[in-house]
Amino acid sequence: MNGATPADHVRRDAAHFIRTHITELARETMSEIQTRIPEYSRPLDETYTRTVRLGVEQALWHFLDILDDLGSPDDAWRDIFRAIGAGEMREGRSLDALHAAIRLGARLGWRRIIVFADREQLPPSAIGPIAEAIFAHLDDIADACAVGYAEARAAEVGELGRRRRRLIELLVADPPASEEVVAAAAVAAQWPIPRRLSAVAVEARAIVDSPPVLSPGVLVGLDQIEPTLIVPDPESAAQVRVMVNGLAGRRAAVGPPVPPSDAANSLRWARRALDLAQRGIIAETGIVWCSDHLGTLAIFQDDELLAQLIQRRLAPLSEVREQQRALLADTLLAWLQLNMNANAVATRLHVHPQTVRHRLRQIDRLFGDQVRDLDLGFELEIALRAERAFRPDRPI
Repeated sequence: MNGATPADHVRRDAAHFIRTHITELARETMSEIQTRIPEYSRPLDETYTRTVRLGVEQALWHFLDILDDLGSPDDAWRDIFRAIGAGEMREGRSLDALHAAIRLGARLGWRRIIVFADREQLPPSAIGPIAEAIFAHLDDIADACAVGYAEARAAEVGELGRRRRRLIELLVADPPASEEVVAAAAVAAQWPIPRRLSAVAVEARAIVDSPPVLSPGVLVGLDQIEPTLIVPDPESAAQVRVMVNGLAGRRAAVGPPVPPSDAANSLRWARRALDLAQRGIIAETGIVWCSDHLGTLAIFQDDELLAQLIQRRLAPLSEVREQQRALLADTLLAWLQLNMNANAVATRLHVHPQTVRHRLRQIDRLFGDQVRDLDLGFELEIALRAERAFRPDRPI
């Protein structure tokens, strides 16, 4: 070929030499890989053996193309090594064994080049470019394997995430999914079903900047319209620390610990607690632990019914001025809570006992015997607590 340099002739002669011994070299490489690298020693697995053989043959033929200065007519060799890299990831291995196999194959090929150089009586400088071509070839193969490995890992992580999001949907479904369906989904999601769990409702705007860092056992559904977490073993000290640290700076509500079959209830209560915190009825700015606010959650389960109770039981207060109404309501609530002890009420409200007695006389005129009726008094206390929670300027 016109314009060819001596180095070009050496490379092409080396390619011809290897090509005449390629069957023997491929067989030797296969044997060495399966003997020296335990991960590839599967003599009874014909599919796996064919895959290794294909990889060896593709590596050799691509290297011959490089020596012939032809390049590869297409990226078929690259696709094969991407598939091999992906297979390593699915086998649960790192790329270490594959890289060891690639280096072993390169050493065997280099031995053939040394034999060729001795036969042709070539100086070391003449085969230097071939050594460079071998190293570049190794890098290309390793890069293709790494791309396939990364793609397979990303796909598996994505698929596992999809299965875990599906598991969340099944756990909090209403009506609930059957135990058999949940169990099968948990196996697919690689998630051991715990004895108890808590659902966590997370404020949507709290996850815009970055997702929280949580333990691998937490099911994460932060891309849902109402972001949700499912936390196994939520009462353990370790899990509490994970939630406190992982959700720091975010507003979230942790539902009461329940058996997995009651996850929907835990989530419903968590979402209710988050709503109450957003409205300021629960005075928490970070994590709301539903177990600390069960009374408030019980009272505020139905706003419309609660409004009816407030309207009915506190109707007598509509007869006084709005400014005085809050003072009388707080006094009456404290009186009911403190076992009708006027002095204790004065201490709590930081007013003179005579002031309390004056207000109680007004309350007597407005409510009559209602405040001393045990059943009505219970409803009255609920109504007063709710009215104070709804009040914008309520005392803390």
